[in-house]
Amino acid sequence: MYLSTIMDLFNNEIVAYKMYDNQKTSLIIDTLKDALELRGNPEGVIIHSDRGSVYTSYAYQDLFKKNHLVSSMLRRGNCWDNAVIESFHSNIKSEEFQYVKSNSLHNSHVVEKVNTYICYYNEERILEKLGYLTPKEFGAQAA
Repeated sequence: MYLSTIMDLFNNEIVAYKMYDNQKTSLIIDTLKDALELRGNPEGVIIHSDRGSVYTSYAYQDLFKKNHLVSSMLRRGNCWDNAVIESFHSNIKSEEFQYVKSNSLHNSHVVEKVNTYICYYNEERILEKLGYLTPKEFGAQAA
């Protein structure tokens, strides 16, 4: 299974995510469409990604143009550009799946575990850099 996530770097909240059994362009397009809808279709937002083929595809870049978004991609050979989201993906693996044997879960159970973890991450898991608040609490204070 492939997990596509969009994180708001202001408060580290996972704004939108999708899980598909393939890593095609539709996975990230659908994730971005969900994020835009949930945030009221904002314009001028910077969306950062790596340089994978799905992110450089014409369909994905057309979605950016149509929605007046700014595309930002990591620099070649610089893994630090994606450190925040890579850290999140590392956390979900170590915190939610550390005692699970590889290929031992059905896809539906994996989806359930990811849904549960992202809800926990956004609403219950405190972050030191947010003053020991959850992403939702920190975002609500700023609103």
